[in-house]
Amino acid sequence: MAILFMIRDERQFKALTGLSREQFEKLRKFFAGVYEEILQKAYEEAVGRGERKRKRGGGRKGTLPTVGEKLFFVLYYLKVYPTFDVFASVFGMSRSKACENLHKLLPILHETLRRIGVVPKRRFESVGELRKICGGIDEIIIDAVERAHRRPGDTEKQSSMYSGKKKCIP
Repeated sequence: MAILFMIRDERQFKALTGLSREQFEKLRKFFAGVYEEILQKAYEEAVGRGERKRKRGGGRKGTLPTVGEKLFFVLYYLKVYPTFDVFASVFGMSRSKACENLHKLLPILHETLRRIGVVPKRRFESVGELRKICGGIDEIIIDAVERAHRRPGDTEKQSSMYSGKKKCIP
C-alpha cells in the first residue's frame, strides 16, 4: 500500500496510528490470528448455507491485501478520524468501499483488543469500581467535549436540564 511506504519515521507512524512500530507489530500478530479465525468461521458458515462458489482466498484481491495494511487502515481511521471521502482517497478506494472495509475490520480490532485485555472500560457502576480498576492512580484527567442539546418543552424538565449558560451563538 502506498501510504505505508510514504511514512518517513517513527514519529510520523505514531502520529498516523497512535502506536509505535513495535507496538503495531505486536498487535498485528494478535489481529492476524483473530482475523483468520473470524474469516474461517464465516467461510464455513457460507459453505454450510451453499453460498460459496470458490475456495477461500479465490477471487479478486482487494486494496488492502495484507493483514498489516488492514490493521493500519483501521488504526489510521481511529487516530485521524477523516471523512470517508478523504479516507477513501488516502487509501485509493471508493468512499463506499472504505466504509464497508472499516465496518468489517472494526469488530475484528475490538475482538482482538478484548482478547488481549486492553479494551477500555466505558461504564462503571460505582466510584469504588472505578478506584479498583485505577488502583494506585491518585489523579484522573478526563478530556471531554460539552455538546449542546435541545431543551425539553416541559418547564420542570427544562429547569432540571438548565446548565446556567447563556444562549449559544450559532
